[in-house]
Order: sequence, then C-alpha cells, then structure tokens
Amino acid sequence: KNVPPGKANNNVQWDEDSVEYMPANPVRIAFVLVVHGRASRQLQRMFKAIYHKDHFYYIHVDKRSNYLHRQVLQFANQYPNVRVTSWRMATIWGGASLLSTYLQTMRDLMEMNDWPWDFFINLSAADYPIRTNDQLVAFLSRYRDMNFLKSHGRDNARFIRKQGLDRLFLECDTHMWRLGDRRIPEGIAVDGGSDWFLLNRKFVEYVTFSNDDLVTKMKRFYSYTLLPAESFFHTVLENSPYCDSMVDNNLRITNWNRKLGCKCQYKHIVDWCGCSPNDFKPADFHRFQQTARPTFFARKFEAVVNQEIIGQLDYYLYGNYPSGTPGLRSYWENVYDEPDGVHTLSDVALTMYHAFSRLGLRRAETSFHAAGDNSCRLVWVCLSSSGCFRGHRLDCRALLHPLGCAGWSAPSQTGLVSCKCTVLISRSIYARNKALVIHG
Repeated sequence: KNVPPGKANNNVQWDEDSVEYMPANPVRIAFVLVVHGRASRQLQRMFKAIYHKDHFYYIHVDKRSNYLHRQVLQFANQYPNVRVTSWRMATIWGGASLLSTYLQTMRDLMEMNDWPWDFFINLSAADYPIRTNDQLVAFLSRYRDMNFLKSHGRDNARFIRKQGLDRLFLECDTHMWRLGDRRIPEGIAVDGGSDWFLLNRKFVEYVTFSNDDLVTKMKRFYSYTLLPAESFFHTVLENSPYCDSMVDNNLRITNWNRKLGCKCQYKHIVDWCGCSPNDFKPADFHRFQQTARPTFFARKFEAVVNQEIIGQLDYYLYGNYPSGTPGLRSYWENVYDEPDGVHTLSDVALTMYHAFSRLGLRRAETSFHAAGDNSCRLVWVCLSSSGCFRGHRLDCRALLHPLGCAGWSAPSQTGLVSCKCTVLISRSIYARNKALVIHG
C-alpha cells in the first residue's frame, strides 16, 4: 500500500509592493532554458526580460531544432554568463528524454565551478516573467533553503491512475509506447504535479550525485514512466532528508482555462491522453496581478498567437519602450533556412518557394529594362500586422549571390491566402547573375 505524501511546507509570504528583504548575499540563479521549434525572436525577448549579469543561463536546444540552435549560439556568444549545452537531446511530450535532459543539465551545472548558483529554475520559450528580477531575488534569498514544486492537489490513488504511473512505458523513435501494467514501489510516497519548478542547490546536488537506494531506484523507475518530469522530483524530495523543504507552489501561473476540456492532443506521440495549457491573451492580464500566492512567471505565451500580452507585461515590469522602437507590433518566425537542407521541406513548400523566387526574378528583370532608380522592389500581395498573428515570414536566398527576399502569408477577408514579398536586388548584381538558380 502506498504511503500518502507528506504535507508540504506552505509557510511562505511575500509583499509584492516592495523588495522587502535584500540581504548582503543575495541568491544567484541558474536559469535552464529548454527550447525547441523556430521562435527565436520570442526566445530572445524572454531572455532579455530575465537577464541579469549576476545570474547564469544554460540553454538546451532540441536536437531537431537546428535553426534555433544556430540562432541561440549567435546571441549566447555575446554574454559571459550564458552557455549552450554541448550535447542535445530530442525530447517529446511526456517522454523520459525530458527528465534525462534536466538531470544532465543539473550535472553540468554542478560541475561548473565558476558558476556559484543557488537555485535551479527551468523555463521554456513559452514562459515569461510577471515580476522583476529584483523581486524574485529578494523572495528566494528569504527562502533560500526551500524547494518550490506544485503538487497535483488531488487524491493520490487517482493521480497515479490519471498519470499512468502504474503502467510501463518505453520511449523509442520519438514515441512513448505503453508496454503493460506494473506495481508502484513499496513504501514510497508517490507525488507529482507540474514539471516546472525551482530547486535549491543542495537538493540538486543530492539528486545528481547521491547513490542511496531512493535516488537510484527512482531514476530507474522513472526511466520507464510517462511524464516523468512531473513526478520524479516531487517523489524524491518528499521521501528524502530534504522533505521539510518542499513548498507546494512552483511560483508560476499556468493558463489551464480550457473550456472545451482536454482533447488528447498528443495521441500521435504517446499511448495516453494529455494536453497542454492555453496561451495567455490581453484579457488575462488581470490574473497576473490578483494572485493569492507568490508568483513570478506565467505560461504559456506564443507571440505567433498573440504578442500584445507580452508587450503589456514588458510595460508593467520595465516601463515603455523608447519612442520609435521598431517592430513592437510586428512578429515573424522563420519557416526555412538554407542550412536546414532542402530535405527538411515538403514537396508543397519547396514548390511554393521555387515559384515565389522565379516570380521575383521575372519581375526584377522587367523592371531593369525600364528607367528608374538603381533597385527593384517586388510586392506580390499586401499584408498588414497590428500585434496579433497575421502570417509567417519566409526567407529565401539565391544560390550564387545573396538575394534578400522576405514575405508574409495570411488568410484574406475573402478566405483565400494572401501574401506579400519584397525583393531588393541591385542592377549590378542582376547583371552578373542573370541566370541565378533559386532554391528555398
């Protein structure tokens, strides 16, 4: 019979109107960013919002997200306290690979002797701060011996069934396969909840290097578990010598307002039911200011869905951007970059990009035979943007000479797809490369 989880420590208080407690030795934080996809602009905006010279930033980019990895390497090299993992894993929703990623980043951080961090915080590109860095540091400095995790808050037996902890899973070929039933280890208080947490260095060191039966057996058990990152740290903490340090609050707000319920959106990658939270939008802003518990981050945010809410948070935290700051109401996301290789494109996408490029050169050739200035601009179809998603930016490049080509595509009011493309090419380039071969 399973032992019920111990009661978490909830005795934490905080006055958000003031940085009430800033000791002479404030905590230093290791932010671990686990990211994937192509939203490099949103990632850099979030990074800017959480950056401080006294903290440390360790970034893992999914093995399949090569474009994002190239972008991260470029901006990481500009900061002495930012590093990118030399290894990369291909993580999937609910997979054991995510827990492996966290455990490996913890080991890396523990072995970085020049990074004297006190707290481990995991974030994704869909997270965003809702309090300032100073407020976060003041709070954690006051509770530097605590570990912050959110428990499920329901009957433990029901949680085990709902989470599939009594089933055996194996991650293989980017899929979590359900193999059969199994028993929960005897005498262990199994718990779980959110896989977003803040852990202090002492506990991270214990999880990383301890060879006691608890840590060893739980690492083995959760290697064959669905959603292991949502339960492993909770279970180890509550059964360890550090059990009294648990606070049932991961200091985050997650948008689980799903009026239509969960529709098992990950059945294609896991033999189980599960779903992700919704994106925050401008109408949700009041929720960040009306919390009954300490909160410092929120999720999810996707600029491709709505960017206005991110602008609201920036203004709330740091004030207005300088007048004339470009791009505040615009957002674009790369869908293909030449180093990705043509093999990453579908036939439909490749055909569209080829046609797009040929049309551009044809219009450019026509304009060069006419009188005018020294450049040619092609506008295929119009598109306007006002802070919300309107389409995607497409980048193309000539094989033999750089050719800038930026475009957006979005549904029009007629229901058809409308596009806008701008090509800028000088007469001298055209003269030397009249027979350019264009590819996506």
